[in-house]
Formats: sequence, C-alpha cells, structure tokens
Amino acid sequence: MSLSIGILGLPNVGKSTIFNALTRAQNAEAANYPFCTIEPNKAVVPVPDGRVDKLASMTHPKKTVYATVDFVDIAGLVKGASRGEGLGNKFLANVRETDALLHVIRCFEDENVVHVDGSVDPMRDIDVIETELVLADFQTVEARAQRMEKLARNDKKVAEQLAAVKRLLAHLGEGKPAVSFPERDTDDMKAFLKESPLLTDKKIIYCANVDEAGMAEDSAYVKAVRQYADSKGADTVKICAKMEEDLIGMDDAEAAEFLKEYNVTESGLDQIARTGYHTLGLISYLTAGPKEVHAWTIHRGWKAPAAAGVIHTDFERGFIRAQVIAYNDYITLGGETACKEKGLMRTEGKDYVVQDGDVIEFLFSV
Repeated sequence: MSLSIGILGLPNVGKSTIFNALTRAQNAEAANYPFCTIEPNKAVVPVPDGRVDKLASMTHPKKTVYATVDFVDIAGLVKGASRGEGLGNKFLANVRETDALLHVIRCFEDENVVHVDGSVDPMRDIDVIETELVLADFQTVEARAQRMEKLARNDKKVAEQLAAVKRLLAHLGEGKPAVSFPERDTDDMKAFLKESPLLTDKKIIYCANVDEAGMAEDSAYVKAVRQYADSKGADTVKICAKMEEDLIGMDDAEAAEFLKEYNVTESGLDQIARTGYHTLGLISYLTAGPKEVHAWTIHRGWKAPAAAGVIHTDFERGFIRAQVIAYNDYITLGGETACKEKGLMRTEGKDYVVQDGDVIEFLFSV
C-alpha cells in the first residue's frame, strides 16, 4: 500500500509549484494567474528514508525500494465552484479516492503575485474551500440518495440505509462536514462511505505556504492557520513553495546545505510525508537482503499476518511466523548474523503487533 494525498486550494496559492517541488519535476504548469492547472497532475514519489539508505549501505542489495506517496494536484477551487464557477470542481473526483487532502493556503504578501480574491486572508480562504467541499459532498450524497429511492421500495435494508443517508444529507445541508456526522461510524454509514467516498470525511493537512522570510518564525497568518487546524485536531505544515522549487535538481548534500541557510531541517517532501504518515496512523517496516532492501507501509497496530499481506496475499494466507530484529539493533550490531548471535532476532507469531522500523523476514506456506 502507498499513501495518497490530494492537493487542493484556491487558484494561484502555490499548489502546482509545491507539486512540482515535491515531485522534483516541472510537470505541472505553475504561473501567476488563476486556473493555470487545467488537467489533474499525478505523480508517484519515493519517500526519503534514512533507514532504507543505511540498510542498503550495509547489505548492498541489487534493488532499493522506498515507500511512496501518490500526489494528485487539481485545478484551484473558487467560491461558487459547486455551481460551476471556475474549473476545480470538475476534477474533485480525482481526489475522492485519495487517503488525505493537503490544503494549501497562501500565508504571504506579494503584490506581484495575484490573489483570486484580491487580498491575503487565510481564514477566509479556508472557509471558501471547506464550504465548497461540503457543497460538493452534498451533491454526491443527493445523487446517491435519488438512486437508492427505487431500490428502497422493495428492500428493507436499503430503506434503512437510505434513511441514514438522508440524515447525512441534512447534516451536510447545514454546512457541516461528513466527518462530524454522529452516525458516521455505524455499519450502514461505513458501507455507504466506502462506496461513495466523501471529501469532507477525509483527513486534512493544512499547508501554510510562506515566503522565504516566513520560514524563520510564524507570521500572524501561519499562527491563525495552526490555531484553526489544532481546533480541528488536524496537522499543519509550513512550506515555502519558492524554496522547495529551488531545491529541484540539487543533490542531497547541496539540498542539506541550502536548507541549513534558512535554518530548516526538512524538505517539503520529508515534512509532508512524515505528517501524512502521522495523520493517517501509518508506519513502515523494512525487509533487507542481498536482493532487495524495501520499506513497506502499513497501518499502526497491524499484526504480523496483515503486515505480511502487503508484500503478497500468500504471505498473509500462509503465515507461519516472523523473524524480527529492531532497526537500532540491526544497525548497532552490523546486520542479521550478529543479531542472531546476540539473541536479538525474535520469533513472533500471529498476534505480534509490528513496530515502526522493524526489520522482518516472514516465513509462510501455501
């Protein structure tokens, strides 16, 4: 499995610049005018992981595979998008299947960069986007309810689900997101949301886009965004899109030196990947050997058989046991052989909860 993040926001707030920087490629047009992104841009990006690099330097595998993030960048949304204003609403379907949304918010002043509403106001911008997402979801649920009406006449179970769907529709009609719907975790609603993913049911990461000067300390704009995100129980990242764009083409040493000049320790990709994993409760375990070093993404709390199934369904179906070494032990002692000799390779069964950074070898039989 991989983490997928949809990038959205008003036009011209830096979405496409950030997308280009994150993907290290100029494959999304970025320009100083609204709606320069017409078609959705998609990219699969390896997640930088020093643990993978370290294991690879020790085992010299033929292949090194990092965990990945799928990014989807769509046209900017504007007030009235749900009624056909602008272009972004046409592409919301492209982010309905993502795991989380990265909401990019402009948090800097620059008279040379056009703002679609004529002034910089992060809280107004957030309200515009989140209102449009609720309205888009209302339309989705309304259409689904209409399709259920005929089936409900002759199917009691569908009729019961339809009643819950109508209550959700009323909830959205009050301007409230699906994530706060009181019946969200009932079986009927879980089944409905699985078939019809809603934008306001997704985790949101708020991305404050600042200028170079704004990286040193939080401006009033950034503080307002952080406070709002905190009130929602959401994560915030602060990124300078221009700085991230400058990183394109630099090798690791150059990039580290460049970031150091701004007193920044993480690139935007590192920060968003780390925050995305935290937001969605994801971790990575590792496999290492002469053929391949590989980072595998799973949900925190998964037990060994489910974690093994990410490699191949046969691994889960025929799970026997897992040979586990803690990452720090593996590195400190210099590899699997030394860990075995010191008794630091553990044999774990079906009830073992995999930990972040575990180096694992699965044994299975089918």
